[in-house]
Amino acid sequence: MQERRFLGGKIYSYLANDHARLDGAPRLATRDPNRIDRAAYAEFREGLLRHIGMEEKILLPAARSANGRKPLPSVDKLHLDHGALAALLVPTPTSAIIAAIKTILDGHNPLEEGPGGVYEECERLLGTGADEIVPRLQSAPRVAMAPHVDNFTALESARNALRRAGYDVTV
Repeated sequence: MQERRFLGGKIYSYLANDHARLDGAPRLATRDPNRIDRAAYAEFREGLLRHIGMEEKILLPAARSANGRKPLPSVDKLHLDHGALAALLVPTPTSAIIAAIKTILDGHNPLEEGPGGVYEECERLLGTGADEIVPRLQSAPRVAMAPHVDNFTALESARNALRRAGYDVTV
C-alpha cells in the first residue's frame, strides 16, 4: 500500500506559516530570564487571539458547512485548547503562564498541521472552495486588546479551562 502524503494547500500554508511566526514570539518575550518583554508578549497575545479567531470564525465553520453541517472529529479538542489559550492570555504573563501556553501549543499545532490534521481535512472538504477561504483568513481583523486582568476569577477561569482541556499544568 502506498503511503499518502499531504503536501499542504493554501490554507495549510497560510495557517502553518502563522504558527511558525507565533511559535518564536514566546522565546522573544522570555529572552531575559529575569523579566518578560511586554511588547513582544503583547504582539504574541494579539497574534494568537487573531489566529484562534481565524480558525473559530472562518475555517472551522466553512469546514462544517462543507461536511454536511457535521463538525470535524477533532474540533472539540481544538475548541477546548483555544479556550484554554484564550483564558491564559487574560492575566498578566508570568513564566508559568508562558510555559502553560507552550505546553498547549506543542500538542495543539500537530493536531492542525500534522498528517491527517485539521488543515488537511479542511482542504479536502473544501476542495476548490479552499481558494475562497484564504483571502478571508488574510483579511481577518486585528483583535482589540483589553488590559490584562489579574484577579481570582481570571486565574481560576484559566485553571478551569486548562483542566477541561486535559492539561495538568500549574499557573
